[in-house]
Amino acid sequence: MRPFRPLLAAALCLAASATAGAGDRIEVDLELVLMADVSRSMSPRELEIQRRGYAAALDSDAVHAAVRGGLLGRIALAYVEWAGGHKVVIDWRLVETRADLVAMAAVLVDGTSAPMQRTSISEALVFGAAMIEGNAYAGLRQVIDISGDGPNNEGRPVTEARDAVIARGIVINGLPLMTRDGMGAAWHLDDLDAYYENCVIGGPGAFVQPVQDWADFTDSVRRKLVREIAALPPPEPEHLTRVAGYDCMIGERMWQERRRFWGDP
Repeated sequence: MRPFRPLLAAALCLAASATAGAGDRIEVDLELVLMADVSRSMSPRELEIQRRGYAAALDSDAVHAAVRGGLLGRIALAYVEWAGGHKVVIDWRLVETRADLVAMAAVLVDGTSAPMQRTSISEALVFGAAMIEGNAYAGLRQVIDISGDGPNNEGRPVTEARDAVIARGIVINGLPLMTRDGMGAAWHLDDLDAYYENCVIGGPGAFVQPVQDWADFTDSVRRKLVREIAALPPPEPEHLTRVAGYDCMIGERMWQERRRFWGDP
């Protein structure tokens, strides 16, 4: 057994070094930032449905079971509203118990969302990545979960931001809102799910969970959270595929064509 002692000593040194490098960071199964679209294409009704939908999904048996079913049985969670800017509604919290989830849901239900300006998916992704890298947690996985009812039309190109984020080891999943309510109808993309598939999401196991109707929102969010938290395989897409040459600048082109109806941001 003597030949193995140097190897064992080296392994222990590496483990100690890794622990020291982690500092006081709390180990969790997942660091997940939920990024909800509050751009001005969202109506007050949609904003309320969105907040209450996330709250109901968080305060569910399925999500709690997913949290407790992890290797460590805890995750770190944050909730951010975004458009051209960002508002951290719930900063990073450790989630272990049902009470932790209920407390987060209560914050969302008790508050209201204020619509912002244009839609910058790219800057939202960069902001989410910075939140993950600057928090007090060390997750086995890091995920940005971003919802949106239209394509990027402000800030850097979305593919540039996406590539920079996934290069840091962060997975991006998408929740495209494919409804036609309110002012969002003017910016509607029939293939918004394909836009998210080709231009927004990325990283190992990344997936898109489309919402076709607001009545399905809570269920869609619940299923998406369970899949992300439990690290389940992505669903088999019914029709989505990567499209060579997909126009990921479509949102910017739409803005230039229609901005006269909106005025300056």
